Amino acid sequence: MHTKEIPMHVVLLEPEIPPNTGNIARLCAATGSVLHLVGKLGFSTDDRYLKRAGLDYWEFVDVRYHKDMEELYIAAGDARFFYLSSKVEKPYTQAKFQRGDYLVFGKETAGLPKELIEANMDRAITIPMYSKNVRSLNLSTAVGVVLYEALRQTDGF
Repeated sequence: MHTKEIPMHVVLLEPEIPPNTGNIARLCAATGSVLHLVGKLGFSTDDRYLKRAGLDYWEFVDVRYHKDMEELYIAAGDARFFYLSSKVEKPYTQAKFQRGDYLVFGKETAGLPKELIEANMDRAITIPMYSKNVRSLNLSTAVGVVLYEALRQTDGF
């Protein structure tokens, strides 16, 4: 499938928690989005918690593996990337998404590397937190929030 035919691409950079990735895989199956797993994973893709969270939807998920972001950039060609971080100010609702965009999320314990965010500040976005007592949302929740906004903007349904 050509990248413009794919509603959205979800990129997880070095995910660490199997149930989060399983839940995100289910989101991708439900929306026709591609799931890209980049770098060293904090679990085996045979992990029972990963499989359990994805339930019986694994056969419907287009999962692609990349050794690093450079390999993904090459595979993506001229596609656009958005980088999600709790360390930036621009809310995801101000982003103007297009069909086939890549939504990049970092690992649960550290988020995206600072250098990656700084190199892409024009497309770095956040999910605003109303409470100063909460640093960030669970990864699978964050993916769901941003993915569905991107799909809403692009008539993904």
